[in-house]
Amino acid sequence: MQIAPPTTTSRSAPGNAPLVPAGQLLPFALITLLFFIWGMSNNLTDILVQQFRKSFELSWVQAQLVQTAIFFGYFCVALPAAFIMRRFGYKAGIIGGLVLFATGTLAFWPAAIIGHYAPFLIALFIVGIGSATLETAANPFIAQFGSPATSERRLNLSQSLNPPGAITGVLLGTNFIFSGIELPLAQVELMKHAGTYAAYLHTEIMRVVPVYVGLSVVLLVLAAIIGVIRFPPTHEEQDALDTTSRFSDIFRTRTLMLAVVAQFFYVGAQVATWSNFIPYIKQYTTDTERTAGYFLTGTLIAFALGRFFSTALMRYIAPRTIMGIFACINIGLVSIAIFAPGRTGVWAILATSFFMSLMYPTIFALGIRGLGANTKVGGSLMVMSIIAGAIFPPVMGLMAGYFHSLAIAYQLPLYAYIVVALFSLFGTRGSGRFDTMANV
Repeated sequence: MQIAPPTTTSRSAPGNAPLVPAGQLLPFALITLLFFIWGMSNNLTDILVQQFRKSFELSWVQAQLVQTAIFFGYFCVALPAAFIMRRFGYKAGIIGGLVLFATGTLAFWPAAIIGHYAPFLIALFIVGIGSATLETAANPFIAQFGSPATSERRLNLSQSLNPPGAITGVLLGTNFIFSGIELPLAQVELMKHAGTYAAYLHTEIMRVVPVYVGLSVVLLVLAAIIGVIRFPPTHEEQDALDTTSRFSDIFRTRTLMLAVVAQFFYVGAQVATWSNFIPYIKQYTTDTERTAGYFLTGTLIAFALGRFFSTALMRYIAPRTIMGIFACINIGLVSIAIFAPGRTGVWAILATSFFMSLMYPTIFALGIRGLGANTKVGGSLMVMSIIAGAIFPPVMGLMAGYFHSLAIAYQLPLYAYIVVALFSLFGTRGSGRFDTMANV
């Protein structure tokens, strides 16, 4: 199949250009399914933060190492994965990512049997490596899978499967990982004296095994299916023979470099907001863990609705404009959560998910637009920026511990949304080599 290269002369009007090339719906659907799966996995970790904190009797900072392990894996493997895919293509990267992902989730079984925190962190690091490989392949593949004029809409559409996956992950975790048993301190002391408390904690740890082993089976089946499906070439792969495109060029591309910074702050805000949402509810309300888990599910429903709404809105309004407006709204909502902790703050944090929904795919698509043969490497830099998910949660944990207030710690996401708003206003306007394509 021939696809026009992504030049400024090949672009059609965003409202008229097809989202998916004719006859290529199956590979598009299979790769879009990946967004559902890693959405489910990523938000299961928000459940793990609370579950491991209870099961291993961890501090807030220690519990947030769950996020650190995963997102450190993203940082370590994104660039090597890009170079491997430059040689073997997107399909090889996707299959390899699925196998690594499955290896990490399957490792939860021996980790639970061992019954220590460190093996779980190793398993989560492997999950992060697999997820990073998938994201390094899937995001630019979808962005380039058709007309450049519709890349932001297409990536937002595929990422619309991410929130339903996230909702599924939280519901699985809330109902199958959380036991619903919250022991009062007096009973804990009695069980410790009776020698039964350690057995109870081990039972809580083992609750993670069925969910994660089941996920590993799904991942391996999907890898097998993708292995037999023929993928069409993308714009970048047709441009691979362009000898004028050098690796060093991407570091002179203003929009890409600013997009990497914006993505760093956005991902940090998202992960920190969600991973601290249940602790915020527990600190400022009398809700149980399961009720808090359902509130977390509500944030993901809001996220899903926002993704579908913004994807439709992009037919009429430039993506960067919508993103700037949404970032400013979130600055206001997080301010409410800081200054009005309690039920009002809970609903304000929940609402931020609606407005953050378009940010990741929009920043990503704007950042890699026009990179040609360097798209995989440029995309890997965007994925490496996800290391913010390893940094923001423990920093918020330190802030919460120092100020004895999670509300004050939510200043960190507020500052992040200021960065996203500035990128929306100024970051996509520049004079870099590929910036002529960023103004959509």
